[in-house]
Amino acid sequence: MTEKNLTNPNGVIRPVQIIPSVLPADWANMGACVKNLEDAGVDRIQFDVMDGNFVPNLTFGPEMISACRKYCNVPFETQLMVSQYNCETMLDSYVKASVGSNGEPGVVIAHVEANVHLHRVLGRIRDLGGSPSVALNPHTPFEMVKDVMDMVDHVLVMTVNPGFGGQAYIPTMLNKIRKIREFVINNNLNVDIEVDGGIKANWTISQCAAAGANCFIAGSGMFAYPTLKEGCDELREVAKNAQNGDVLPEPN
Repeated sequence: MTEKNLTNPNGVIRPVQIIPSVLPADWANMGACVKNLEDAGVDRIQFDVMDGNFVPNLTFGPEMISACRKYCNVPFETQLMVSQYNCETMLDSYVKASVGSNGEPGVVIAHVEANVHLHRVLGRIRDLGGSPSVALNPHTPFEMVKDVMDMVDHVLVMTVNPGFGGQAYIPTMLNKIRKIREFVINNNLNVDIEVDGGIKANWTISQCAAAGANCFIAGSGMFAYPTLKEGCDELREVAKNAQNGDVLPEPN
């Protein structure tokens, strides 16, 4: 792995960000959960929005996300794993629910597979005051989002098929991460690369960081620790070590 793949156009390594998904949390105590995550030192909190159409599961509406806002100040991130109809008809509500405690833009992620008119959706997120981002499922090539890269702040590479927590990491996504990072650097873009699915404080986060990702979504991989702070700290340490060349090998 060359230094170019790990750095932004100015030659500076992009900061590691730890972003827990609340899927493994106690949903009946979500306010306390987001406060505990903030106290653990996370960079953002992700809400996986599922509508039972794009993925075979149902999770959170905008009202629940908005209700969590009063419990913490940490930024929110909303991943819209929903059909195009639900994305377009409820986009205003999800962008509003994701806004930060001081009115700063929340990250709102649209899936390329679910949106025929992706440019329009991403532009609308920006117009509504959100931070537009795009996600790709494991089978989706980078070329599917190449023409919207100038519109987004983040690209999310799914390292599992979306819909359920606790799935096993798919290691063949590393080449996609490298390709996206090279494109970001060559085109002087200010874009973070996120990964989501089976990420733990082991070779999974290490190799993704070495490939060029800097934002790491962890659900069960963080909640499994005795304390959330231990999980956050260990994930961050392994990712930073990989950025500095200490990359953990995949076990045989």
